Amino acid sequence: MAAAAAVLWLSAVVAGAVPPPTAGWQDAPQYVPLFAPSGPRAAAYHAYVSPLAMDVLIARLASEPSLLHPPGSWTPTAVIAADAFGQTGGYDRSRLARLYGSKRAIVARGPRGAAAHPTEVWTLISPYPSADLTRLEPGTLLIVLNLEFP
Repeated sequence: MAAAAAVLWLSAVVAGAVPPPTAGWQDAPQYVPLFAPSGPRAAAYHAYVSPLAMDVLIARLASEPSLLHPPGSWTPTAVIAADAFGQTGGYDRSRLARLYGSKRAIVARGPRGAAAHPTEVWTLISPYPSADLTRLEPGTLLIVLNLEFP
């Protein structure tokens, strides 16, 4: 039974369906229409949330073998909301800017894959907005782009 579960988890990881279990990630599909491009390409995106702070997550993910480490990746950086979330999603940009105000989002980005071949790009953002853009949530939002999506 445990072997079957491990095979299922590994196949999901290879397919880009789930993040490593070490961070307590919860599926958060409500963030995809907010921050991913609309149309067919949106299916290449997945979103997850974790109650853990960015620094705790980065420390836990440091030993994750599926994460690749090119220079500059996984380095938390304070940025304005527009730079954290980009311009392609359907979210209200002015509402998000007002929500963050002068507060900066902490963002870390990096690739995931096997044998130095990236299959996903991860963006971690903390704190992150509630799905209705009314408050900032503690913890971290993970937006995953599957690079192998047709």
